[in-house]
Amino acid sequence: MSLLLELKDVSKIYGSVKALRNVNLEVSRGEWLAIMGPSGSGKSTMMNIIGCMDKPSNGSVTLDGVDISKENSKSLTNIRRDKIGLIFQQFHLINYLTALENVMVAQYYHSMPDEKEALRALERVGLGDRAKHLPSQLSGGEQQRVCIARALINYPTLILADEPTGNLDEANESVVLDIFKRLHKEGSAIIVVTHDPEVADEAQRTVVLEHGRVARIVQGKNNAMGCDA
Repeated sequence: MSLLLELKDVSKIYGSVKALRNVNLEVSRGEWLAIMGPSGSGKSTMMNIIGCMDKPSNGSVTLDGVDISKENSKSLTNIRRDKIGLIFQQFHLINYLTALENVMVAQYYHSMPDEKEALRALERVGLGDRAKHLPSQLSGGEQQRVCIARALINYPTLILADEPTGNLDEANESVVLDIFKRLHKEGSAIIVVTHDPEVADEAQRTVVLEHGRVARIVQGKNNAMGCDA
């Protein structure tokens, strides 16, 4: 598989705090990667940098052939819109819009809203019959699936998920993981930040961060890729 993402000697410093320290990482197209580590290990910082929401203090980050560490804020916004599908733990749905309209908002920022295409995205995550419901009328698992549909609507190069099952019960966690498994089989590249070992175990590799450094890289149960570092 060809290279999709590469971090070279990436560091991030906030005042006297070194959130990331000389991180090196490669992610192939179509790979499913998990990022784990205790609170304060640098997981959120790494996600923000990969997701074009922040820039490294040192080092380079190349996404789909573009060194995003050298791009300005406007360019990063465009890259994030065109290349990355973001899925958050807190859902971030607009409470006065229906599930369908929440998905269409993402289309608006990319091109033109298309109701039929947005409905197909909801059907893809099993929510075609809930398209006209407001977030308050949906369960937590259903809201997360709306977030996944919204992230997929613009056919991103990379799906980036921050604790996507963190607010879900076991049954809904299983539903969301099944969606991720299907997306991976279809060729999507996925990076999941998680505290849950069961979620991480579904990935091909897991990067474990400690004190801003890559402590080790371990393989998932369904993949022979990766090794203990």
